[in-house]
Amino acid sequence: MESKLSLEQVRHVARLARLTLSPVEEERYQRQLSAVLAHAEQLEQLDTSQIAPTAHAADLTCLMREDVVKPSLPPEIAVANAPEREGECVAVPKIIE
Repeated sequence: MESKLSLEQVRHVARLARLTLSPVEEERYQRQLSAVLAHAEQLEQLDTSQIAPTAHAADLTCLMREDVVKPSLPPEIAVANAPEREGECVAVPKIIE
């Protein structure tokens, strides 16, 4: 299979994702990502002109429940499993100097 992506393109995507890849991983991802792009090209060739934009393979209905206002949990229960607490709040370490 012809590679759709060059190794440089794979390295660029890895840099954008802040990933460090070994040369073996770069080649593996080049093959895998090229296969994904080849599959997408196959899908682009399908004639979808007769398919409604909202068509779906399964007849789905909205499974969302109605929004109902209910009382909140009492604070002592809401923070009961927190590793550290300060009163009714979850204590977290300071991360800004």
